[in-house]
Amino acid sequence: MNQTPGQRPPALRLSDFRLIAFDMDSTLIDIETVDEIADIAGCGPEVAAITEATMRGEITDYKESLRQRVALLRGVPLSALQTVYDQRLHLNPGAETLIDACKRAGLRVVLLSGGFTFFTDRLRERLQLDDTRSNVLEIEDGHLTGRMLAQPWGDICDGEAKKDKLLECCRAMGISPARAIAVGDGANDLPMMRVAGLSVAYHAKPRVREEAMVAIDEGGLDRLLDFLQGAHAGA
Repeated sequence: MNQTPGQRPPALRLSDFRLIAFDMDSTLIDIETVDEIADIAGCGPEVAAITEATMRGEITDYKESLRQRVALLRGVPLSALQTVYDQRLHLNPGAETLIDACKRAGLRVVLLSGGFTFFTDRLRERLQLDDTRSNVLEIEDGHLTGRMLAQPWGDICDGEAKKDKLLECCRAMGISPARAIAVGDGANDLPMMRVAGLSVAYHAKPRVREEAMVAIDEGGLDRLLDFLQGAHAGA
């Protein structure tokens, strides 16, 4: 685990924070869900290439990138998503330990994802998360249409939408964003990481790792607890 010189305030404690926001794909969980759906559908390499370029920041229009990938999933049965959840999706090491420690310290835990509600809804229930934001896949007759549905807050959850949701949560709680932690791995996590009081890159792409205050390059998400004083005691 590394830190960017000069960015870390002295003696940070978990209880200095009130909110922690996680990205989902390749951060809280160990896969890119859209890539796994595409793999089952037979268009895995094409979708994975777009995902990789987007997460590295080489494709800067996240919304268009996601529309392209979802369009390739047209006709995929809903059962394929359930297969991904049941057989391919695993929490990254240390995820539950970190979340439990955050809850004990009084933090709200939210999941902000450029992925899909099919997965975030299930993870919210499984992990007892406080809130989520992600994208809704349009489904007709049990199959994906290749489109997404607009929601009251906007059309697609990209990096700006993640940032907006983090700030919205802070306003609702009556706290400064300085009391929020943002954890991510890809370029579309940078907007929320930039406004948070503590930004954490987890096994991240180079650009994200360079900008984050803390980079976890080895081990699980619970390595963050080694960085925050009093975390293991739930202080």
